[in-house]
Amino acid sequence: MLILGYITSFAMGTSIGLIGAGGSILMVPILFYFFEQDAMRATTNSLFVVGVTALIGALINMKKGNINGKIGILFAIPSFIGIYVARHFLLPLLPNTLLLYFDIILTKSFLIMIAFAVAMIGSSWMMIRFSSSSSGESTESNTTSALVLTIGIKGLIVGLITGFVGAGGGFLIIPALVLLLRFTIQAAIGTSLAIIAANSLFGFTMSFTSTQTTDCPLLLTICSLGIGGMFFGQILSSKLKERSLKKGFGYFVFAIASFILLDQVFRL
Repeated sequence: MLILGYITSFAMGTSIGLIGAGGSILMVPILFYFFEQDAMRATTNSLFVVGVTALIGALINMKKGNINGKIGILFAIPSFIGIYVARHFLLPLLPNTLLLYFDIILTKSFLIMIAFAVAMIGSSWMMIRFSSSSSGESTESNTTSALVLTIGIKGLIVGLITGFVGAGGGFLIIPALVLLLRFTIQAAIGTSLAIIAANSLFGFTMSFTSTQTTDCPLLLTICSLGIGGMFFGQILSSKLKERSLKKGFGYFVFAIASFILLDQVFRL
């Protein structure tokens, strides 16, 4: 199982470099299934791995001019609020056992994974449906007061999801940038990586405890593999068409979400 975990960690980094998202979509299940960590521990550790990998990718895209700093900040500030609310209020309020009915036990871990999968399916549907829509680099005139409010709300939602399920939010950020602000897929990827890095590392610093220091050697190894995969993904992204990237992203997210849903139902 460890070998599969290391291989899929490289694939996680490839996903981040290729489509600017998918890191947590893969990392949470990798830690949960292959490294046998519980849902809470996996979501926290995922934030570190994805945050570091996305940070390297964001720095590369910044050099290429693929990051819109203004939009990134508009997303990041409400995202931080959402992360704080989720980690300090929502998760602590939930009991470990939510429902016990005959032989069926609904746990906090189950709820986290189901919420994760449902959010992924909604995002994949948007990208598949609108993959043929044209996009162009956003301009200052696009950032009207209505769009600023919409971006802020999206940022808050992404932050809540980041805090609740340990996802960086790229699977929600990419559709928002492409569909709302008409970003090209390359600009959306660069900006998404910057937001993911900020959200993930912020969420990790809020959740890391001294009991998790034993995970550090494993996390550093996974980070190294993820960064290697991210460079590979960057090379692939330059060779693929924009429409193919959008559609591929949508189907990729849907496939992972379907697997998680089926697995959690069979575990009941």
